[in-house]
Amino acid sequence: MSDLLDTVRGLAKKTDSKILMVVLDGVGGLPLTLGGDTELATAKTPNLDALAAASQLGLAELVGAGITPGSGPGHLSLFGYDPLHYVVGRGALSAVGIGVKLGAGDVAVRGNFATLGAGRIVDDRRAGRPSDEKNVEIVAKLREAIAEIDGTPVEIYTESEHRFVVVFRAVGGVALGANISDVDPQDTGVQPMTAVAHDEAGAKTAQLVNTFVARAEAALSAEPQVNGVLFRGYSDVPHFPSFDAAYQLRAACIASYPMYKGLASLVGMDVLPVEGHEDALEGKVAALTENWAKYDFFYFHVKKTDSTGEDGDFAAKVKKIELFDALLPQLLALKPDVLCIVGDHSTPSKLASHSWHPVPFLIHAEHGRKDVANRYTEEEAGRGSLGLRKGTDIMPLLMANALKLNKYGA
Repeated sequence: MSDLLDTVRGLAKKTDSKILMVVLDGVGGLPLTLGGDTELATAKTPNLDALAAASQLGLAELVGAGITPGSGPGHLSLFGYDPLHYVVGRGALSAVGIGVKLGAGDVAVRGNFATLGAGRIVDDRRAGRPSDEKNVEIVAKLREAIAEIDGTPVEIYTESEHRFVVVFRAVGGVALGANISDVDPQDTGVQPMTAVAHDEAGAKTAQLVNTFVARAEAALSAEPQVNGVLFRGYSDVPHFPSFDAAYQLRAACIASYPMYKGLASLVGMDVLPVEGHEDALEGKVAALTENWAKYDFFYFHVKKTDSTGEDGDFAAKVKKIELFDALLPQLLALKPDVLCIVGDHSTPSKLASHSWHPVPFLIHAEHGRKDVANRYTEEEAGRGSLGLRKGTDIMPLLMANALKLNKYGA
């Protein structure tokens, strides 16, 4: 464990208090014009405003100054795991999230379906966000075309929308390496990249990936929109210290997207069933309410604040923030002893991608000090009493506000 996580583990104690962490994925933003308002500041959020006026606020850097976090490192930081020490690829998170078991030596890869134009130029990294039904149809085509590559079994799974997962299975006790470069250029107007091994163990995996890409493009050549694949986030079986052991908490995850369920599962949270589509938050509120008495800690994930930012749709992101604001009274009615609202990274609509900007976070608890911030926005959070923090500081702060930490030293 990292020093802070190890220290907290030694101080943590069980109590009856309850902690609710709401992660508004990618909630941090930017104004469309310099000096204007961000998505959070533009949104009409009377419930968040009232909560902020009675809470402590600050800004968090999830990995480090100037470093843009992926969703995996961002969430690990929020859960108190130093993302520079505990490294896991997106592939394993997605695989575990959809219930795929990984064995020693296997490598899981997160894929995007993409739209490729003339000369294999990437026109759309997400192929127009196809429906889950279209995803299943495309995955079936790929399974017919690519069941194995040079004797290596290949498994292909639907995740959601444009996302899919590929697992390359180790054969004969020979482990596949995961240290290879991405195929996804994370940009449009350029060609997909060629996977390159960074060490000897990854050489075979890189070859498998490049062969898969070529076969997939051939199999999907007649598709008008979903005609290419992009890979990133290669990973083998990760191992993390138990969340329960670190914090003396019985923790539950309420999320819809497989990757987030996978990450919660890897740190030892119980993943609760959620009914309904991701965009309908009512199913998540129902799962939270039904299980409120059973757990000490709840991780409640809201995805669409990120998706709309990635799509570059400022107005849609504002709307998703306002929809969460309308939902907030139902969460407050449960009377959590400590409520945290935070993002796992910023996704400004202006950039249509993740960014390095610190995320605003809010802690509402009986034992907080008076704060000058009065809205949950980036600017107000910058004025807040909690200041600029590392993401890994948040869990110890929540534990302290819930009176779940003993004194350190004599």
